Amino acid sequence: MAPDRPPAAQLPLDLPHRTALGRDDLIVHAGNETAVGWLRRWPDWPGRVLALVGPPASGKTHLSTVWADEVGARRLDPTALTSDLVPALAAGPVLIESADDIADEEALFHLINLTREEGGSLLLTARAAPARWPLALPDLRSRLGAVPVAALGLPDEAVLTALIAKLLADRQLSVEARLLDWAVSRIGRTPAAARALVAALDRESLAAGGRLGPGLFRRVVTAFAEAESDVTVL
Repeated sequence: MAPDRPPAAQLPLDLPHRTALGRDDLIVHAGNETAVGWLRRWPDWPGRVLALVGPPASGKTHLSTVWADEVGARRLDPTALTSDLVPALAAGPVLIESADDIADEEALFHLINLTREEGGSLLLTARAAPARWPLALPDLRSRLGAVPVAALGLPDEAVLTALIAKLLADRQLSVEARLLDWAVSRIGRTPAAARALVAALDRESLAAGGRLGPGLFRRVVTAFAEAESDVTVL
């Protein structure tokens, strides 16, 4: 039985009101507000473990990185966790990214158990909920079945439109609202795509003398969307 530990202080992670997070802006929307709420509840997660799940580019890395930086968590990829590491990890905050690709299932099983006993905390990111992970160890499936899941969805077009407008304004650029709507209908529905598009628009406008007219805007967006499509196909 682990010795009694003083209760951990609540994390001052005021994400909905925080816009600058390193080099990125965090936009809270209907697709991620539940997950943001779960992260703000740290360390009061049932069983001291939380799964943060969502499709590619839905913001798992961004949110989990914010959490890890705020709490000083140790970050591991799914191949780095071994049974030898578990005792040293269990008492503190730990982030395992892409945990659905876990290599050592027994190590994760023991880490979950010991984290609860030692008063640590464990954040697991994955593409799908733990119930859908291809696990061979029945005991691990059972443990993960009790882990709360914070699911992420993609932002809607209104959120992306507002994000692009803000990022353009940060660079002293602007375009008509109808052009923003047109652009959002053609690019990937992720904040990462919006930021990459604005970076491309900024580069091209600087090359054109600092002006971003409708013609240049349309050309850049069309080229950007075609490049995105090529990457998706590959």
